[in-house]
Amino acid sequence: MLRMGVRPDSPHRKSARVVGDTMGRYHPHGDAAIYDALVRMGQTFSRGMTLIDPQGNFGSLDDPPAAPRYTECRLTEAAMAMVRELDEDTVEFRPTYDGEATEPVSLPALLPNLLLNGTTGIAVGMATNMPTHNLAEVHAAVALVMKKRRPKPTTDELMAVLPGPDFPSGGILIDDGIREAYETGRGTIRLRARAHVEDIGRGRQAIVVTELPYLVGPERVIAKLKELNETGRVAGISDFKNLSDRHTGLRLQVAVKPGHNPQAVLGELYRLTPLEETFGINNVVLVDGEPRTLGIYDLCRHYIDHRLEVVVRRTNHRLARAEERLHIVAGLLIALDAIDEVVAIIRGSEDAATAREALWTASR
Repeated sequence: MLRMGVRPDSPHRKSARVVGDTMGRYHPHGDAAIYDALVRMGQTFSRGMTLIDPQGNFGSLDDPPAAPRYTECRLTEAAMAMVRELDEDTVEFRPTYDGEATEPVSLPALLPNLLLNGTTGIAVGMATNMPTHNLAEVHAAVALVMKKRRPKPTTDELMAVLPGPDFPSGGILIDDGIREAYETGRGTIRLRARAHVEDIGRGRQAIVVTELPYLVGPERVIAKLKELNETGRVAGISDFKNLSDRHTGLRLQVAVKPGHNPQAVLGELYRLTPLEETFGINNVVLVDGEPRTLGIYDLCRHYIDHRLEVVVRRTNHRLARAEERLHIVAGLLIALDAIDEVVAIIRGSEDAATAREALWTASR
């Protein structure tokens, strides 16, 4: 998309065009996976910081996106921060699959995207599952690792500025597995829906859910409530509705039968429905081409090392360009001091090659 010029200040481009160009230039393995990746980077409920600015139906937690011929996209400012320094010799490039062009092995990545947006993937014999985090908290953690190298910051010190994952869907994080995950790169955390009890008139009360666990859609919850109601596994439910809309946001209302304790019913719902889910953290990443499981300190440390290399390479590139420009400016200053002689040589030469040779000889 950067090469296509689909930037934040440019018009949106058809997703089908972007997918086709990507498949033809870089990834000839089918358009479905490419479009799926593009859509996910533009979904606010999937990513903490979107890299794609979507236009059209990019789907929801319960519904798939529209076909790529209907949707449009362009890069966000966050995406530009990931790729803006590509043309300054900041990273290594390799040939594309057909050898007709090159592609970056990694991105300059002004933002620590792996920590901000997380990732989920599976390969041969291994998998990774990393949660999203808050930008300000990640910035504070990276700054702490940069400032305090010997001794390195403890897990307690890191968790003071980065207390845990921050999921775009909100919810309540039960932090019993965060410390283990931050220390070892593996752990399990629990996510709960955010809910409260409201009076709905005529002496009745209802449980109102306003935030759900990560990647849990309201229709999935409603389907489970319907199943529980039909089987009678939760006796205190009289009715349930999905009252969500664009203005009020998420709102699931579960009416409680008279004589039942709403908090007790909510506890049963946490136990039996997707209102409480587990998230298994598995920070498997590639370090110099080798898979490793990293804790939060090592993730920050490797990001800092990468950025240091990028900044050094960028600085050397800019210095080289400045030195090239310096030679040109020095030559112009020499010509300016003898402008009459320069003009005479040029006018007396038969062609440009002769003039160039004469000027070179005269400048020695």
